[in-house]
Amino acid sequence: YLVAAEVEALLAACDVTQWLGRRDRLMVALLYNTGFRVSELVSLKFAAIFLGATSTIRVWGKGRKERVLPIWGTTKQYLDDWMKEQDGSNEDYLFANCRGERLTRSGVSSRLSSLTMKARETCPSLRIKRVTPHVLRHTTAIHLLESGVDISTIAIWLGHESIETTHKYVVADLRLKE
Repeated sequence: YLVAAEVEALLAACDVTQWLGRRDRLMVALLYNTGFRVSELVSLKFAAIFLGATSTIRVWGKGRKERVLPIWGTTKQYLDDWMKEQDGSNEDYLFANCRGERLTRSGVSSRLSSLTMKARETCPSLRIKRVTPHVLRHTTAIHLLESGVDISTIAIWLGHESIETTHKYVVADLRLKE
């Protein structure tokens, strides 16, 4: 998993003066904020986003199980800016590629690889890490655990059917603390 400085380096690697950089920044922020599976990210539509006093995002995970997740303040701002810029309808996918088509799983992985290469310039610890959407999912779980969130809440957050699946993060965190 990534430490906070590595996540920040990935976000900082996004050139927000460009459309691609703004999309990538939101993509990384959402992966980290939500712990989404890559398939959940690329399936997101505008209708799934609720920006208000309490901002949330609705996702359908494995087995078409629905969960609603809170959106952190910074992620909310990125989402708000992106949604205004894109002016999409409720049925439009939130993330498109440069050709205007739905972003693919391999497209997300490719962009994360590019961002990681750039982020390595300012964050040397990323030189020994392979950053994937699943690594960001694992990062979310570990950071929630380190923040004192109980394991059953993390299981719900990540959409795990069984708390046993989430337990591996506790084991990883215990090993780290040793």
